[in-house]
Amino acid sequence: MSVDVKNELEKRAAGTVNPAVKLTKNMTIVDMVRALEPEIKRALPTILTPERFMRMALSAINNTPELADCTPMSFIAALMNAAQLGMEPNTPLGQAYLIPYKNKGTLECQFQIGYKGLIDLAYRTGLIQVIQAQTVREFDSFEYQYGLDSRLTHRPGDGERGEITYIYGLFKLTNGGYGFEVSNKADMDAFAEKYSKSFGSRFSPWKENYEDMAKKTVIKRALKYAPVSSDFQKALSMDETIKSELSIDMSEIRNECQVEASGQEGAA
Repeated sequence: MSVDVKNELEKRAAGTVNPAVKLTKNMTIVDMVRALEPEIKRALPTILTPERFMRMALSAINNTPELADCTPMSFIAALMNAAQLGMEPNTPLGQAYLIPYKNKGTLECQFQIGYKGLIDLAYRTGLIQVIQAQTVREFDSFEYQYGLDSRLTHRPGDGERGEITYIYGLFKLTNGGYGFEVSNKADMDAFAEKYSKSFGSRFSPWKENYEDMAKKTVIKRALKYAPVSSDFQKALSMDETIKSELSIDMSEIRNECQVEASGQEGAA
């Protein structure tokens, strides 16, 4: 990490942590976690200890070593997002991801909610009876119609089903209401490339978990028509964000994500 970046990190941190905490220019992320333990403990949910938070940090770095090169505060803030949402980042569970990105020329850590994390958040509202997403392949039987007589029918083919043609997400409320959203494969790719800063990144879940990320996208679109809670909306506001402060409510911290060449092959 360059001296200029570390100086900027210290300036940012100075206004967000206890003045008694001394942040030095050669601190690693692990050092920073230890130095900020009182502030981290204050912002953590009661069920999570600073020791568990440290283990989550080390596990995330072990799974994605490039995270160790991110600015420490962006990494800790992204990890805090996951902790406050009760999610394990960068694990096979697919709940959440911490992703190294170039943000205004600086490698920082972005937080993303995964498909399975989104499903879990939706069920926590108590308003959702069923929520799911599926991929449709070329040898499946698939029909859908929007409007007052909306309907969706999907019968997976037997044996080899071919390439993905559509992705759809649906929900059914506990009061019987329902909704769904359908996207064809070409539209999904175009949307991801245009709006997801992670799409071109070698660290992106779009690379290894395309189906899950596409499912997450259609579920988010479908839920626009659902009467979800304010807590759910606050959780969604934390998705795809870069932050450099800690708070007992991370959804209140400003998103600093102005991503340029984000974590692409060859990017430092």
